[in-house]
Amino acid sequence: MKAFVLSFIVGAVWIPLDANGLVADKPPTTAASQLAAFPGAEGFGALASGGRGGEIYHVTNLNDHGPGSFRDAVSKERRIVMFDIGGYIDLDSQVNVANNITIAGQTAPGEGICFKNYNISLGPSHNIIVRYIRLRQGLTLGGEGKTAFGIRHCNNVMVDHVSIEWGRWDCIGFTESRDVTLQYCLIGEGIDPQRFGCLCESDNVTFSHNLWIDNQSRNPKAKGTIQYINNVVYNWGVTGYVGGHSEAVHFADLINNYFIKGPSSSNRFAGEFFGTDHIFQSGNFVDLNRDGRLDGRLAVPADFPEPTLIGSPAMHPPVPVTLDSATDAFKKVIAGAGDSRHRDAIDTRLIQEVNSLGKNGVIIHDPAAVHGFGEIKGGDAIKITVADPNHVMPSGYTAIEEYLNALTGTASN
Repeated sequence: MKAFVLSFIVGAVWIPLDANGLVADKPPTTAASQLAAFPGAEGFGALASGGRGGEIYHVTNLNDHGPGSFRDAVSKERRIVMFDIGGYIDLDSQVNVANNITIAGQTAPGEGICFKNYNISLGPSHNIIVRYIRLRQGLTLGGEGKTAFGIRHCNNVMVDHVSIEWGRWDCIGFTESRDVTLQYCLIGEGIDPQRFGCLCESDNVTFSHNLWIDNQSRNPKAKGTIQYINNVVYNWGVTGYVGGHSEAVHFADLINNYFIKGPSSSNRFAGEFFGTDHIFQSGNFVDLNRDGRLDGRLAVPADFPEPTLIGSPAMHPPVPVTLDSATDAFKKVIAGAGDSRHRDAIDTRLIQEVNSLGKNGVIIHDPAAVHGFGEIKGGDAIKITVADPNHVMPSGYTAIEEYLNALTGTASN
């Protein structure tokens, strides 16, 4: 096994925030000696270490319970969870993930791994890394009021290249969590009864380079302190990005995002703000003409008449987000959002909708309207040749982490 060596140092500076999400008057501390979750991890959740140094657990079957199941894999702390099998795991109840866990979906063979019918919840827990999986709830009995993915009472979480679809209430539910990143995720096709993308009631949350598609609203609904950079929002229904619209004070940085109207969309790409929503907005583009071309205009302050606009960013995570133009972000999101190592038919269809640039897309009530779950093809398990998985390499990552990073093209060399 070739060893990959990290060629950069995370040299960002942590700037603490006060209760209102503003820069606190405290001496900064350096994050230079702290290691990112993986090369390319950015934002508030970038320093999660997951199961680093812990037990390697192999998911060997698609069963919902018992030895070798995913539910068993995440039931104990300090594990790196790898997949020897691909396909759908049919959940019969919510799965709760323990502390200090890495879910390495990039190891799943074939078209990858997907969880259906019930949800995965990270709370209450902390220090979790989730990469390259799919979560599809669907119209499950007992699922009303739930989400496809729950991040509740958590801290220090990195979610990367995950497809999150068909949530019954919202696709994602954030509650009282902190220091979380969702990057390069695909969040879409919320279904009955609400058909929403995400309710985020948390602080220090980074949404970066995500695709939000075919959600009636809440892309997300942002209540707390939110960093929203280089996202693409396509074919919202009533509203695209939604403010907190409450008496509580909220802060959000909206930077270099692309809002593209689809067949189901109103003209309100952002809205439902109160004066208590403190918004910094810069470099956002809006394409409302549905002409099949990416030819949007720059958003201006008049597009945000309701919130309190502020003159500089309020969010300062320990690892800054690499800032792309809205147009370059669109290209990156199309190429990489969701479980993009092996896109299945559903994710491929959604990417094709975005590429129609206004021509295609629909907000659904039931997955049956788009031919349901379909099939995710499995394959042969990856043969791992790491002799000492927890040996610490010169990069600071363990040998198994360098192997996992190499699978995604982000090897630390």
